[in-house]
Amino acid sequence: MPPDTRSRRLRVVAPASTPAAEIAPGPRHPPWIRMKMPSGPVFFDLRARVEQLGLHTVCQSASCPNIGECWSRRSLTIMILGGICTRSCQFCDVPTGRPLPPDPEEPERVATMLADLELRHTVITCVDRDDLRDGGAAHWAATIRAVKRRCPELVVEVLTGDFKGDTGAVDTVLAAGPDVFAHNLETVPRLSRKVRVQASYARSYAILAHAARRGAVTKTGMMLGLGEEPDEVRTVLRETRDIGVDILTLGQYLRPSRQHLPVERYLAPEEFAAFKDEALALGFPHVESGPMVRSSYHADGQRDIVLAIAGQRAARA
Repeated sequence: MPPDTRSRRLRVVAPASTPAAEIAPGPRHPPWIRMKMPSGPVFFDLRARVEQLGLHTVCQSASCPNIGECWSRRSLTIMILGGICTRSCQFCDVPTGRPLPPDPEEPERVATMLADLELRHTVITCVDRDDLRDGGAAHWAATIRAVKRRCPELVVEVLTGDFKGDTGAVDTVLAAGPDVFAHNLETVPRLSRKVRVQASYARSYAILAHAARRGAVTKTGMMLGLGEEPDEVRTVLRETRDIGVDILTLGQYLRPSRQHLPVERYLAPEEFAAFKDEALALGFPHVESGPMVRSSYHADGQRDIVLAIAGQRAARA
């Protein structure tokens, strides 16, 4: 998801105590769209820790519908480089504007949080920082190194922006030793300009292919229901596998607010299952496909898969 300089007015964000499922207006979802309401001591303890450390999570900032389920399992996706994005993707609820400079203390705070949680696998993502010369790559590297130092057994998955296609920035991130390098395509090429606005498929393919050539375990994801045709999805599946992507996620797009792109269609669970079968047949080692799947959904259960892929790759090297 990239250089259009348009910005949009910052939205008023609902109070942290308001569940995302209650603030996203729109038509009634089909019966297979089920969101667990945030509740229980684990959820509220995790939220308090995030607030105490002054961290951002994509779970909150992007109004993820799975926050109740994931946080109840102590699974969260920390978002680095602040809470304001320089891009204005039309599917995303993260505010757009002029961000503050990167906080040099943020990497250690992230490491502290993850060490306290004693997780086995985690996902770290970011806002896009087109205002920075390296797109935030050095900050990414500092964060990964801090986390690895504090949590040496933790499998770290990084979900990055496209760095405007700068493979040197990708190398900076990879040099810090993440276990998974992820970057989401979000939609099919025909709809990319409308959905991701400042992004381009060529850039996204370039950084995914580069990371794969460097031997990284790579991952990408798409949202369905934005008006794509099945054959367009199949083309992307073939092309991403051809450039070496290992892990794929497919989920239903859900409109965060009336200011975002509308849902064109709700895909039935059987359609997601069929795409999963097709992707596995193409050779993807692992696929998560379903209406409620997001790029970080159940990522905490992928530790063994990631280690197996990395081990096989190292054995062939």
